[in-house]
Amino acid sequence: MEEQEVYGMQHEMRAEYEEGSSGRVAGAPVKIWHMVRGSGTTAMCGRELDPDAETRPAEIWATDDSVPFCHSCGAMYLREVP
Repeated sequence: MEEQEVYGMQHEMRAEYEEGSSGRVAGAPVKIWHMVRGSGTTAMCGRELDPDAETRPAEIWATDDSVPFCHSCGAMYLREVP
């Protein structure tokens, strides 16, 4: 993949829920936040996430609004953003 393609790639955060919870239920408890490429459902760490899961903009990564965040996704994300 060319460097330009990586830097132009969009990301967003997507929730992983506690066992038995679903993104279809308002206020479902978030177990951990992951980063995905584009508007995908596969986290950068490889975990498959619910397509109905809550999303948040990548710009809030590393703020209080992104806690708890997947360490593996964070490491991968840092490698892809300038």
